[in-house]
Amino acid sequence: MRVLVAEDEPALARQLQQALRAAGFAVDVAGDGIDAEHLGRELPFDAVVLDLGLPGQDGLSVLRAWRAAGSAVPVLVLTARGSWQEKVLGIDAGADDYLSKPFQMEELVARLRALVRRSSGLASPVLTLGAVRLDTRGCTLEVEDRAVALTAHEYRVLAYLMHQRGRVVARAELSEHLYAQDADRDSNTLDVFIARLRRKLPPGFIATVRGLGWRVGEAAA
Repeated sequence: MRVLVAEDEPALARQLQQALRAAGFAVDVAGDGIDAEHLGRELPFDAVVLDLGLPGQDGLSVLRAWRAAGSAVPVLVLTARGSWQEKVLGIDAGADDYLSKPFQMEELVARLRALVRRSSGLASPVLTLGAVRLDTRGCTLEVEDRAVALTAHEYRVLAYLMHQRGRVVARAELSEHLYAQDADRDSNTLDVFIARLRRKLPPGFIATVRGLGWRVGEAAA
């Protein structure tokens, strides 16, 4: 899962980046509204953390531009403490949730996970498919009630596929949602991660759709 953090306070941006990476997200950071609007328009994010007080272009304008362009990416807005007017404006502009500064990082991560789940039509933080249970809160995997260790990249691959269950995920799409913009990308490593996961999962759990990509779960009707 890939997240955009649009925050102009460098210290807070670093804290958000570290916390979200530890929670299994790939993270891109924008320090002003102009970069945020461009990145959100051009790149496929699974969720956005958007400070409304951005320089260059304020967060409300950024959000309105995304929604006007047809983007449905889940957006969690950060507002000034006690500013109920900002909250109302943010929700009216198309925000999905909000937090007032200062906030607890654990709450932000939990809210962001919930936004990603809801956008995929899922309710529980534990993604269950047959004998496979992926707990997005602790980035842990159980297969037939047995704990199975995952690397950070294996978790990201499996989490994305399970959020997209029943749908074919192309190689390019998986790569875009697995890595931040500044990360080194080698599409061949996806085959390595898929092969490793298949050794840890029930036979046939990750299906290869020849010439198209990979799928977990039955094909969507």
